[in-house]
Amino acid sequence: MRLFAVGVSHRTAPVELRETVDFGRRGLPAAIAALRERELAPETVVLSTCNRAEIYVGAESDAAAESCGRFISEFNGVAWDALAPHVVVYRGPDAAHHLFRVAAGLDSLVVGEPQILGQVKEAFSAASELKATGALTHRLFTTAFSVGKRVRSETGVGEGAVSVSFSAIALARKIFGRLKGLNVLVLGAGEMATLTATHLRAQEVGQLTITSRTLASAEALARELQGRAVAWTSMPQALSAADIVVSATGSPETVLSRAAVEDAMRPRRGRPLFLIDIALPRDIEADAGSLDQVFLYNIDDLQGIVKENLARRSSEVQRAETIVREEVDRFRAWMQSRDVVPTVVALRQQFDAIRRAELQRLEPKLAPLPPEARARLDEVTHLIVEKLLLTPTEQLKGAEDEATALAYADALNRLFRLRTKDNE
Repeated sequence: MRLFAVGVSHRTAPVELRETVDFGRRGLPAAIAALRERELAPETVVLSTCNRAEIYVGAESDAAAESCGRFISEFNGVAWDALAPHVVVYRGPDAAHHLFRVAAGLDSLVVGEPQILGQVKEAFSAASELKATGALTHRLFTTAFSVGKRVRSETGVGEGAVSVSFSAIALARKIFGRLKGLNVLVLGAGEMATLTATHLRAQEVGQLTITSRTLASAEALARELQGRAVAWTSMPQALSAADIVVSATGSPETVLSRAAVEDAMRPRRGRPLFLIDIALPRDIEADAGSLDQVFLYNIDDLQGIVKENLARRSSEVQRAETIVREEVDRFRAWMQSRDVVPTVVALRQQFDAIRRAELQRLEPKLAPLPPEARARLDEVTHLIVEKLLLTPTEQLKGAEDEATALAYADALNRLFRLRTKDNE
């Protein structure tokens, strides 16, 4: 059985095209079910994230790869002529290498992102539930899970925040430790405010309050993040109750003065206030950070953390790539041994049949021998066959690549006229 990975990613296709082939819109089960109905391949796993739409296939022939490419086109209603130039096909160990890099976060837009491993697991789980996996894809994906875990545990490729929004969370955790139960106030409802607030919500913060000059925008974001919206005029009260403030309003002028922060600190009795100003121009007066127990960080502070973490991650990438190559070599060896097993079995069966036939032919001469001598003769002839087959077996299993292994197997099948399951 052949292994393929077919699809598009942020490396091969623009975002406008990736949006049109997002399997997540109709759900992975629908895509897998449609694939199975077409009987393109015995084993299929569909991986769909915001940056990739890929199908991993265990199939009997190369034709399955192009068929799966066309499936991506037809299932999503995208013209094949528009999609084809962006579709990439990985074969055999290259497909494993690609998936292992994906699971390790090495193929991600943000290298080392932790979410991708969960998405790979979700893809395999969905395919398994629909019984669309088999021995090949099971081994492929369970190895990918191990690779992703190993890369994260043995390298620092996933450490450190590499986005402004997530850097803000890292800073907050340095000050407060755990963020669970803390009150968060978000000023604004735009993209950056949403990203940061989403990260904070994932930290299980307590009350998440959102305010914006446009109350409807604040209410919409509050609904999305299960928070509460307050009118812009209620900001002073919300400020007094907050532990963390994220400001990203897009206002051309400051929206939070030093005096306003000072007023908010009076009833707090020394309780610290963490201000994250990720707006340009800045939303919060810079000297507000000089107040006692007020920790103010702006976008330059956070970008400095991002650059530092990106540099640290890049030095770890080479270590992660080495781990991936090691695991690909193991997987390749497993695939090759799997491919040549029928030939090895047939070869042994044929040699043993010859051995037993010769013993049967010599039966009249062997009949006078005592049982112990006949047992010893059987053992010796068996060992001779084992020794004769040792070298060809090792050569088959240890071939340097899949093509060589298959060529060796084909030669043996022809030379000895073996009847394997593959050539029957």
